[in-house]
Formats: sequence, structure tokens, C-alpha cells
Amino acid sequence: MTIMFTGFPGFIATQIMMELLKNEENLEFVALVKDSEMKNAVEKKVMITEGFPQASIELIEGDITLPNLDLVDEKVEELQKKVTTFWHLAAIYDLAVPKDLAWKVNVHGTNTVNEFVKGIQNLQRYMYFSTAYVAGKRTGNLLETELIRPQQFKNFYEETKFAAELLVEDLKAEVPTTIIRPGIVRGHSITGETIKFDGPYFLLNMVSKLRALPFIPYIGHSTSTLNTVPVDYIYQSAVYLSQAEEAVSKTVHLTDPNPHPIQEIVRAVTIEMTGKSPKGHLPLKMTQKIMKNKKLQRYLQVEQESLDYFSWDATFDTTFAKQLLQKAEINCPDFIATLPEMVSFYEKNKNKKEFHVKI
Repeated sequence: MTIMFTGFPGFIATQIMMELLKNEENLEFVALVKDSEMKNAVEKKVMITEGFPQASIELIEGDITLPNLDLVDEKVEELQKKVTTFWHLAAIYDLAVPKDLAWKVNVHGTNTVNEFVKGIQNLQRYMYFSTAYVAGKRTGNLLETELIRPQQFKNFYEETKFAAELLVEDLKAEVPTTIIRPGIVRGHSITGETIKFDGPYFLLNMVSKLRALPFIPYIGHSTSTLNTVPVDYIYQSAVYLSQAEEAVSKTVHLTDPNPHPIQEIVRAVTIEMTGKSPKGHLPLKMTQKIMKNKKLQRYLQVEQESLDYFSWDATFDTTFAKQLLQKAEINCPDFIATLPEMVSFYEKNKNKKEFHVKI
């Protein structure tokens, strides 16, 4: 088996590789890597092969936004003859991404990958990583079977991932495809390990910066939930689904089936980090207005766009996920139950610049 990746040496792609190797050490991987990421990719390759010496990982320089992934014809022909599984994870995930860059990478890049995948002769599975947030500003119970254009998106990340998923959805008729829609991914539920403090870590950044205040207020009075899932749930589930015939032509929500209300999460995080409960409420609209100040965003290490999720009233149905994963007994760990590990890792690494998103 030859398994090809985009998105390596990203956190999820790296973890998926290692999870696959736990089941079968003698695998051959090919990773398409941007030139700017090659040094990091070499380091990750060394780390993986130290643990799995029989693994073969070929790093090839390429670009998903260019025809044939910017590979020479001979390499394209070689790969399209031997690749059996293709994982497409490369994307711009930043909530504050500019429109042009998001469309170039997320939409045009996915179209280019799709064209490459269609030429693979013995493809057993195309695994595409979308996001549960293709729903944009739609509310209510959101189904895995739906791909409905919302009236509005919260940011260009959501909009371009929606457009990209449409392209992959059309491909289901031609190649065996599984679309993964993760929730907001956090670190490992047991070790707390992550490589980037974004998503729910913006809340940890804020509490850390404000912990010297007499008290920390709640933000708004929202009853909305925050759907965040640990990376181990993502890679364990995705690997299992990549090998399950029942997952062909399916779109699967890898989201928390029992998400906590945002106010409950704010309380739990504040207590875990400061030993004190939040007090009072800062109006959400006022907070959003204040957070437009870039200097304040950089000080707090919080992207203003993340506040849009504090008042979004929607839930993700996980019918397919439950049906497909029950055989493997894979369940999503509870956010608050695993919060101590998350905070512990954060506290050990919060002063390291490489973990923080550039605002």
C-alpha cells in the first residue's frame, strides 16, 4: 500500500501517519510538501521513523495550487500507478485569512488535488478533510447529509471550505470518497499535546492575560455550545473510517455529540487556570467592538473572529459517526473531563512563540 498525503507535516497529518503505522508498520507514505515546510517535514519524518523504523516516508516538494501538484510528468505517472489511499488535509485554517489566499489554497487547491486523484489507477479511498463549519451561519440541528449554502458565512475560511467540499462531493460519483468534517480540534485528550494555540486556546490565552484582575467576567449571556474535539478522537476515527467500506460516499461529522455550553466552558477554564469562578457579564457586542483593536488582540493573543462562535446557535448531528464508529468503540472524550491535561500542556508552553498564532 502506498498512502499519499497533503498537509504534512501538519499536526493531524502527522498523527494519522503514526496511527496507521500502529496497525501496520510496513507502510509506504508519500507526502507532498511545500518548499517552505520541507525542513519541518524532514524533522517530523525522522521523529516518525525513529518510532517506526520499517516505515517508508518519501517527501516530495510540490504545490496543490499548481497543475499536477507542480510535479514532473514522470513523477505524476509513478504516483498515479502506485498510490492506493490519498489524504487531502492541506488548507488555510486561519479564521482571519484574506479572501484571495483562502480561495487560492482551499478551493483552487482542492480542485487541483481532485484532478490528480481522478488519475490514480488503483485508488481504494480518497479521504478529504473539510470542517463542520461549512454550515456558516445556519442554525439548528445540522445533518451530515446536508451541504446547504447558508445565507452568510462567519469568515472566508468557512466560505472557501464550503466551496471546496462542493467540489469533493461531486467527486463521490467517480472515486471512493469519504469526507471528514471535524469540529474545532484541540490537543490530545490524555497528554494535552498540540502544536498550535488556536481555537479554544484563544480562551486560555485571554484568561492567562487577565488572571491578575480581581475577577474575570463571562462574555455575553449566550446559551450556545462550543464544539471542540481532541486530536486523538480525530485521527483514530479518520483512520478507522479510511478502512471501513461503509464509509465510502459518506460525509461524517467528527464533532462532540455532547458539547458543553460556552458559558460552562468559560467557567471551567477560568476555575482551572485561576482557582476562581468568573463574575459578571461583559456584553458580547461590546466585547466584539473592543476586540477590533489589533493591539489588544495581539496583547491578549486572541483573534477577534473567534468571538463570532460565542453566539452561534447550532448543533451537529452525528448519526453516521455513531453508526460507523460503534464497531471500533471509538468515542469522543469529554471536554471538561480532559481540561486539566489541556491546561497543563498550555501552561508549560504558553511562553513559547512558536505555539501562538500570528495575529
